[in-house]
Amino acid sequence: MDLFAFPPLALLLDLATRALLALTSLLEPLAGGLAAALAVVVVTLAVRMLLIPVGVSQARAEQTRARLAPRLRALQERWRKNPERLQRETLQLYRDEGSSPFAGILPVLAQAPVVGLLYAVFLRAQVGGHANTLLTHDVFGVPLGRSLLGALTTGTMDAATLAVFGTLVIVIAGVAELTRRLLRPAVDPSAPAWTTGMLGVLQFTTAVVALFVPLAAGLYLTVTTAWTLGQRLLLRRRYPLPR
Repeated sequence: MDLFAFPPLALLLDLATRALLALTSLLEPLAGGLAAALAVVVVTLAVRMLLIPVGVSQARAEQTRARLAPRLRALQERWRKNPERLQRETLQLYRDEGSSPFAGILPVLAQAPVVGLLYAVFLRAQVGGHANTLLTHDVFGVPLGRSLLGALTTGTMDAATLAVFGTLVIVIAGVAELTRRLLRPAVDPSAPAWTTGMLGVLQFTTAVVALFVPLAAGLYLTVTTAWTLGQRLLLRRRYPLPR
């Protein structure tokens, strides 16, 4: 089912696309042929700034989980044969601390509508019954609507496409590696042991996603990944994890 087939969402998508195109026109005197790409970067930065409170909420939740980890482990050892009692005691512990085990999840969900709208703009050839001309703009000759996978399957792969997407993937993967090295995740004693390794792998999934989405979406992923690392480093200093 196409959610953006519903009139209110279709209108929202059309307005978002027109706003990006208007920003592109505004930036053309400054950026020339890269104006659309710069518009994507500007919008991404604006979205990330609006979501700073979400990042703060996540940092606080991560700090709380890390601080409560020893007490959560004690609860697990005491009530591991009684899952219902363990669940009640865990929820009560978080309530006593003025937090929730879902505190780190809800902020992520808050981003979903914004990210979903941005992706819809980037992925659609037509919006509001007219061509999405945003995707006709390019970065060093590579259209914003082109994906690496699409270039491979349609025979339009060239050196510029490979270089641009390769650069984005390298940057995203590099940021993921820095995130893995610099930001030790808060341990959740209630999670299975294998999830620790899985979290390390998930750091690099964004780089894989960038291979399949249009270049505009790849730019969004690159900017937001770098922003997230910088923001988390600053917030980790404000909300340090217990050693």
